[in-house]
Amino acid sequence: MPEPHGASGPDVRFHRRARPCLRRRGKRGQQGQALGRSRGGFSTKIHLKSDFDGQPIAFHLTGGEAGDSPLFKLLLDLGPDVKPRAALADKGYDAKANRAMARARGLAPAIPFKSNAKDRPVFFPKALYRGRARIEQCFGKLKRFKRVALRCEKTECGFA
Repeated sequence: MPEPHGASGPDVRFHRRARPCLRRRGKRGQQGQALGRSRGGFSTKIHLKSDFDGQPIAFHLTGGEAGDSPLFKLLLDLGPDVKPRAALADKGYDAKANRAMARARGLAPAIPFKSNAKDRPVFFPKALYRGRARIEQCFGKLKRFKRVALRCEKTECGFA
């Protein structure tokens, strides 16, 4: 029996209607975006490196589920080739390996210990850590922009 409309092969159709596209397209979706589930929902996390004046130097975007501590080495390597004297970070970056990495680069780590940390030292550089307020002020300046505050930007090219 002849095939209708000259169709042949495994995709034999009996009518000439709209068909799915046979060529392969690149996948769309979340591959190129920094999105992930966290306690607050579907969000983006900004890891920011700034100078002591509160001016942003470099940043890295991850999904909301990403931890801070594993990205400490990446933050030290980001940005222009400047020689900082200290590494100020919050409790999310608390790890012996992070402090050792900062000391190996000649930086004074001012990273507070978590409340459940074992073998907490008596000395902590509080005067140096107070400078971290400038970093928080830098985040405050960024969040005044609606697109950053509402996490509308999900790719690094949108921030640049």
